[in-house]
Amino acid sequence: MSTLKKYQGIIPAFYACYDKEGNVSPDRVQALTQYFIDKGVKGVYVNGSSGECIYQSVEERKSVIENVMAVAKGKLTVINHVACNNTRDSVELARHSESLGVDAIAAIPPIYFHLPEHSIVAYWNAISDAAPHTDFVIYNIPQLAGTALTMSLFSEMMKNSRVVAVKNSSMPTQDIQLFKSAGKAAKEEFVVFNGPDEQFVAGRAMGADGGIGGTYGVMPELFLKLNEWIEAGQREKAIALQYDINEIIYKMCSSRANLYAIAKEVLLINENLNLGGVRLPLENIQEADRCVAQEAADMIKRAKKKYL
Repeated sequence: MSTLKKYQGIIPAFYACYDKEGNVSPDRVQALTQYFIDKGVKGVYVNGSSGECIYQSVEERKSVIENVMAVAKGKLTVINHVACNNTRDSVELARHSESLGVDAIAAIPPIYFHLPEHSIVAYWNAISDAAPHTDFVIYNIPQLAGTALTMSLFSEMMKNSRVVAVKNSSMPTQDIQLFKSAGKAAKEEFVVFNGPDEQFVAGRAMGADGGIGGTYGVMPELFLKLNEWIEAGQREKAIALQYDINEIIYKMCSSRANLYAIAKEVLLINENLNLGGVRLPLENIQEADRCVAQEAADMIKRAKKKYL
């Protein structure tokens, strides 16, 4: 059996979980982990964009992954994003992740300074070297990181035996084909995750093995059904469901509040799962935003009745 099978499927991006004072809440992290186990998803992607990682300290990010692993216990594939804006902290998080037994670590390139490719390679390899027994996932999200995963940079990283996948959040689905083709040419097996939730069907059609997404968490059943229909070749059903999923996402994005603040409010409405707010400067829910969250929650309920 393929050793990379554990990365194929629906992997929600894990939301940051805070208490009333805005501190990371171990109890709420554990509750969200159990929620994903109960929903039957393949795994979780922890401490990424949805986890508000750039607004959290090293110790907070350690606490998050510790509490995820305390509940996951082999029931979920766990990928922990460990990138910080300096190598030292990233290496520390990589070591810590391996000590907990995560399945893989992941990293974006450093942001702000535009580093040459050889510096990015050195950065990623230093992180990977700190977790020598753990798979490594490249996170390509150029619209936020400010640096794109070029084919020359990708080619250099293929020399690292621990690199098993790319989480591709660039908008062109063609990138999925490029990384999948070149990855398989360099290695016997290689995984590419679709990143943009709104184009899951297109990404899978271009060769993505599954997806990691920030809105999967509010409607995991719908994405699981979407993936099921894609694998069964039921194209028209998959496209119809993708369109309805997209309408939900557009509604969630229509508020002044941050997308993840809306997502957490939707989970509170539909699942009675309280994850707190988002960390400033991300915009929290105001009273005027609650109607958007309620509408999105109702749209998810209607979609479940329609498709499940």
